[in-house]
Amino acid sequence: MPLPADYWANVDAEALPHIVTEAIPGPRSEELNRRGTAHMIGYSSQVRLFPVAFERGHGVTLTDVDGNTYIDFSSGIYVTTLGHCHPKVSEAVASAAQTLMNCHDFNTPIKVELLEKLAEVQPWDLGGIQLYDSGTTAVEAGLRVCRAATGNHEFISCYMDFHGKTGHGVSLGRMKAVNGPGRTQGFYLVPRPDPYRPIFTTSGGEIDTGAYLDFYAEFIDKATTGQVAAFVLEPVQGWAGSIVPPDDFFPRLREFCDERGILLMADEVLTGMGRTGKHFCMEHWDTAPDVVTIGKGFGNGFPVTAMMVSDRYKESIATISASTSYGGNPMACAAALASIEAIEAEGLLDHALELGEFMLEQMRAIRARHQIVGDVRGIGCLLGIELVKDRETKEPFEEAGRLVYRRAFEKGLAWVPAWHILRMSPPIVMHQEVAAKGLAIIEEAIDEVESELGYA
Repeated sequence: MPLPADYWANVDAEALPHIVTEAIPGPRSEELNRRGTAHMIGYSSQVRLFPVAFERGHGVTLTDVDGNTYIDFSSGIYVTTLGHCHPKVSEAVASAAQTLMNCHDFNTPIKVELLEKLAEVQPWDLGGIQLYDSGTTAVEAGLRVCRAATGNHEFISCYMDFHGKTGHGVSLGRMKAVNGPGRTQGFYLVPRPDPYRPIFTTSGGEIDTGAYLDFYAEFIDKATTGQVAAFVLEPVQGWAGSIVPPDDFFPRLREFCDERGILLMADEVLTGMGRTGKHFCMEHWDTAPDVVTIGKGFGNGFPVTAMMVSDRYKESIATISASTSYGGNPMACAAALASIEAIEAEGLLDHALELGEFMLEQMRAIRARHQIVGDVRGIGCLLGIELVKDRETKEPFEEAGRLVYRRAFEKGLAWVPAWHILRMSPPIVMHQEVAAKGLAIIEEAIDEVESELGYA
């Protein structure tokens, strides 16, 4: 069923954003932040850089407690893919909450419907499914399945990957000193092809995917015990700054893994379920993983995630004590099923691709006009702008990143920082007119920061 006309189709881009306080964060936001920080510790960089307090969301907008309405380029950090309070999802969760909230991992009608729908929309043979309540829990389960399926215990992931905040999830990603003296034994990081900052290039200066694979082969031979269970990768690196690999990377990595009996695990918690214009981002490269994790936009804001395993290895799920207290509860299943159905009914995969191409075209024009913009990139509604001090040296410009983020937020754009890389993940229901307004705010902020820092 199409969305009601007043949900997003008739959004007045000219009326957005709508700022009513003299300064933002406004007085009520400041008061709630003072009260909240008196008790809660460990806020994200988003909140630390701009401590606004939100009260409600509708479609592609967020409204704070002071009445200021923002264009949303964050989707709650890649979560509300279908926009805030999508009526189909909200109604499904409310109905489930009034019927049955939890019965552990017993089957329910809505759970079986979701499992069947997931099996239907995946394009490969991912017939083994388990449901969870957080992305990192799904990742941990995926690692256990890889070990059980192969009998091996080591894992390889990539520089700047992000796979969660539990023990093994942290070991798969970039480590900080506060996480301990080192990563868990048997977890290794290798570089992956970054078209803007390549490590290995051909004599003509092009990125050399083959050289990366050659390095992987030597690394496995020299730095591991040879008992590698899986490569674990994000299809597009999100936390690292919306880094899209060259098109030949995943098909060639698939061949590399097959030759060595290594599984390929795609962590699609951030990229899956419509964010890049496909149900699964790996579809862009026609590459079938052995294990997939999905989350974030899977339930459009409701905490529901999944691990999916190839039919060849799905019996391994039964060996890892895979059940969980909250995974697959009726409310979660209702949210996920409604989200998938909305994507299909409203043609949102094609819309996400078209919106992404439109935004990339606009971003390329911004890059041409501003010397501190080193690179723009993305796929579907997963996008990034990288700021540099000098285009030749590509030195990261973190100060500019913080300033542009804050200035754009003050002007009414809610979005995602990543040091010198500005990340964008608008809801895939956004219209081009609203997206253009958001990008115009970003360019205005870049103008101001360039002038302030002496680049005008």
